[in-house]
Amino acid sequence: MRGDRIFGAVMIVLALGYILTASRIGTSFMSDPVGPRAFPYMIAGVIILCAVSMILRPDPEAEWPAGPMLLQLGIAFAALIGYAFAIKPLGFILPTVIVAGILSWQIGGHPKRAAIAGAGLGIGLFVLFRVVLGLGLKGLPAGWGF
Repeated sequence: MRGDRIFGAVMIVLALGYILTASRIGTSFMSDPVGPRAFPYMIAGVIILCAVSMILRPDPEAEWPAGPMLLQLGIAFAALIGYAFAIKPLGFILPTVIVAGILSWQIGGHPKRAAIAGAGLGIGLFVLFRVVLGLGLKGLPAGWGF
């Protein structure tokens, strides 16, 4: 119970920081009527609602993971932090392939299938974001193509 309430309070503080950061997003004269701040505000609102729910109605005491599960969580956390730092210099595809492969392996996949899933997700998401949605992603590091 106490853990849920602490987590809820921390999430409210983070969501308020997210709102503050989003409020500083500049708008151009050609932006749509909703503006670029609407999506971050909606995300922060959902986070605040969920956090308030956790504070007001916490679950009974949960069992915290121990031993090997903590190691798995640490690996996933390190992979995602590394992903955040690697995506700009290495482009979208390579870090996404690596992290998706690691996470696929962690949820019980065979290493060969996890590597295939990582490659499929990295390339598939790049095609979806770049071609279908028209986002300006850099696929690979400079000089590697794309």
